[in-house]
Amino acid sequence: MKSLSKPLAESLRPQILDEFFGQSHLLRDRHPLKQAIDNKQLHSMILWGPSGTGKTTLARIICKTN
Repeated sequence: MKSLSKPLAESLRPQILDEFFGQSHLLRDRHPLKQAIDNKQLHSMILWGPSGTGKTTLARIICKTN
């Protein structure tokens, strides 16, 4: 029987930028990336890093924001 519930990791994944943990030097108010996202001036970017560091989560949040 197939489970209808989401995996725990998906349920706990941040949904908005304020819930995202890490990179506070970029994502706090009045900091570069946060300003670009809020002002809808983010045209493209490359997210690079090891698996499990939040790249996909951050990309999804940015897409929902813009």
